[in-house]
Amino acid sequence: MEIKILGTGCPKCNKLEQLVKEVVQEKGSDAVVEKVTDVNQIARAGVMLTPALMIDGDVKLAGKVPSKEDLAKMID
Repeated sequence: MEIKILGTGCPKCNKLEQLVKEVVQEKGSDAVVEKVTDVNQIARAGVMLTPALMIDGDVKLAGKVPSKEDLAKMID
């Protein structure tokens, strides 16, 4: 599984990255987590609001930070 956090480094982007890493670690997942900060790459993904979460190439959410529980469901 490939998980990308798209964001320029704002507090919400950093919070989403932290939560994703916590959930991946708690689940013992072998998911690869990457943070994308390049505005051009974010735009190419079709994301207009950050933070955004992509799982295996699909944008799962944009513009908000989900609860840890909701995030765990997305990663399942």
